[in-house]
Amino acid sequence: MKGKTNFDIYLEDQLKDQDFAARFKKAGEAWGVAIQLASLRKDSGMSQKELARRVGTSQQQISRLESTAYEGHSLSMLRRVADVLGAKVRVEIERQKPSKEALVAERKSVYKPKRTKSLSPPHFPSPLAGEGQGEGDY
Repeated sequence: MKGKTNFDIYLEDQLKDQDFAARFKKAGEAWGVAIQLASLRKDSGMSQKELARRVGTSQQQISRLESTAYEGHSLSMLRRVADVLGAKVRVEIERQKPSKEALVAERKSVYKPKRTKSLSPPHFPSPLAGEGQGEGDY
């Protein structure tokens, strides 16, 4: 079996970074759609221009859909293209690893009661105190 290339080692190291791994996965999903569309089109023996004509769109739009950098695929356009190519679109939504924050729409707030200050400073008698019980009679 062939050993790892420098790129394989580099990618393995980069994938340890969670942010990079998430972006890499998202890019892979876009690649998957683009490659599937291009492959289906080529297997059907159609050019981008012919597919566009049958779908009722422009060749530029088909080119965008087949671009691995494009992320603006609409479900309706994918269905139209798939229909012409004799295919079907299947969308899969998978639950990610459960996280405590993913269970609620808003972040948990911490309620801290405010300390109330006495309305009467300590050197004044309390208005509720009886006569002769404060620091002085008024």
